Amino acid sequence: MNGPADRAMGASAGQRANVTVEEILLIDDDVELCAMLTEYLGRYGFRVRAVHRGDTGLKAALEKRCALVLLDVMLPGLDGFEVLKRIRAESPVSVLLLTARGEDVDRIVGLEIGADDYLSKPFNPRELLARVRAILRRSQSPAPAHDQNLLRVEGLELNRAARTVLNEGRKIDLTDVEFALLEALMRAPGKVVAREEISVAVLGRKFHPFDRSLDMHVSRLRRKLGEHGGEERVKTIRGLGYQLAINQELGATAPGAAIKD
Repeated sequence: MNGPADRAMGASAGQRANVTVEEILLIDDDVELCAMLTEYLGRYGFRVRAVHRGDTGLKAALEKRCALVLLDVMLPGLDGFEVLKRIRAESPVSVLLLTARGEDVDRIVGLEIGADDYLSKPFNPRELLARVRAILRRSQSPAPAHDQNLLRVEGLELNRAARTVLNEGRKIDLTDVEFALLEALMRAPGKVVAREEISVAVLGRKFHPFDRSLDMHVSRLRRKLGEHGGEERVKTIRGLGYQLAINQELGATAPGAAIKD
């Protein structure tokens, strides 16, 4: 953390974000950090509830709906990975994982389990705020006009209004990041969507070649969708981006085309 300068940041009304109060669950055993983040995020319209153990944090996450969970990896009771795994088994709530700097394995494992994003400690509060806002924009973005609520591409059906995805008629559970990623690909079936474009649209930040987040989310989505016509539905086009594979003979619904219920 950056000390007094960051604690003073946003103190004036003009610097505060004009947002509806939303509850963030912070699960971290660093009491001082929790107190600082509670005060800092509170300036921007967020109500922070801090819990200092993994087991009690899990209970809090499943008992009461919150806008976002900030989850530390190293926790007493249950470690952050186990907490995340159990949350994902029962809830689609967005989770931002807090990891120790330099622990690449923690980030990769966290993303594989289902974290929406991660941030390394120590971090700048401004970066945390930016990540929180990006995640919430993604999870709470309004559905588009009715004629774009529903996308269908060769057995895949994505409903923006209901936030549901069907794969060959079977409902599949996706995190907010995976949902946004699939939507971006379904709006350009058969076309390569650049990593840079996907990163901004899905993660809310510019693509960085050393950031594995996007690759991990694509990998999770690929596993959930499985194969179609004997090949993977989501392809990585090395050096370019990602592609939702389609059967060219069957064709697909054009991006954003009107599909009535």
